[in-house]
Amino acid sequence: MLVWTRRGRALVLTAFAVVVLIVFAAPIATVVAAALAGRWTGALPSELGFGNFRHELSGEQAASLSVSLQTALLAGAISLVLGTWAALAARESPAWWRRLTDAVFHLPVAVPSVAIGLGVLIAFNQRPILLGGTKWIVIVAHSVLVLAYAFSAVSAALDRLDPSFRQAAESLGASPVRVLTRITLPLLLPALGAAAGLAIALSMGELGATVMVYPATWKTLPISIFADTDRGHVFDAAAGTTLLVAVTLVVLLILGRVRGRAALR
Repeated sequence: MLVWTRRGRALVLTAFAVVVLIVFAAPIATVVAAALAGRWTGALPSELGFGNFRHELSGEQAASLSVSLQTALLAGAISLVLGTWAALAARESPAWWRRLTDAVFHLPVAVPSVAIGLGVLIAFNQRPILLGGTKWIVIVAHSVLVLAYAFSAVSAALDRLDPSFRQAAESLGASPVRVLTRITLPLLLPALGAAAGLAIALSMGELGATVMVYPATWKTLPISIFADTDRGHVFDAAAGTTLLVAVTLVVLLILGRVRGRAALR
């Protein structure tokens, strides 16, 4: 917008395209190429094929993909319910309580995910709430990490809602529950879809906290990718990463369609 000449715009667009290519496209393309490679001893990969993908889609690796998807869906649902409830409750609270709630829910973003994992491990590894060694400790850790994003998305959407809809319903005698279920939540559907998509995407790629808490029976795909890389199986790790990105994109596309239909309503 601040460049007025055609030559200047062309230079700016070219520089932007180069940055995008180097920073974003090139690493992803390299991972995909490595996922298809049988060997990579020169400038380009060789013996291209889908053998690495077949390995990642069988046995323990396939189970890890299923675990990641289940964990992301459960953590996304939990964070969406809790984040929506907290945002709605904070909206009706005094300003000081709203600021306190905002700070508490954003605390996991301000600290490393490893610290969250360690905190969850200590808090839920003894009675009365003993979750250590079960899948639920992983789901709790992921829910804590993505809860801030769900809360933020719903809070921002609530701030943009026109209060006249709720006021009109209340003036006609609608109960608070009816206002919530027939007015507020339907208007929030696009924001809820966006919050769910963000929570699921973040959970699918989470590693730091998961390393601290996961049991051997509930190993997510990022854990398997990390293990493959640590053992020097770079091509298998690249195939797992490509699958992780592909599955995440498919889930986000599905949620995007649902969100689009909700917005049209």
